[in-house]
Amino acid sequence: MATTAAAVKEEPATKFAKDQLKAIVERIERLEEEKKTISDDIRDVYAEAKGNGYDVKALRTIVRLRKQDANERAEQETILETYMQALGML
Repeated sequence: MATTAAAVKEEPATKFAKDQLKAIVERIERLEEEKKTISDDIRDVYAEAKGNGYDVKALRTIVRLRKQDANERAEQETILETYMQALGML
């Protein structure tokens, strides 16, 4: 009898946890779908740029660099230049 009473008392909390978990999973699924849509849109923009004669690899590099802090970017460029000089590439 005690186990049945305990199970009845836990049921609302368990239902709430299940509903909450389901809502979280559904939100993640919806966001993943939105992410896929955005990714497809970005790919389309790169394809358009390529069709207009732009170098997609260079565009991707520029986008990546623009995301960086100016100081971080300068530091990376300095390190790259140092390595290239050491290898006789400059």
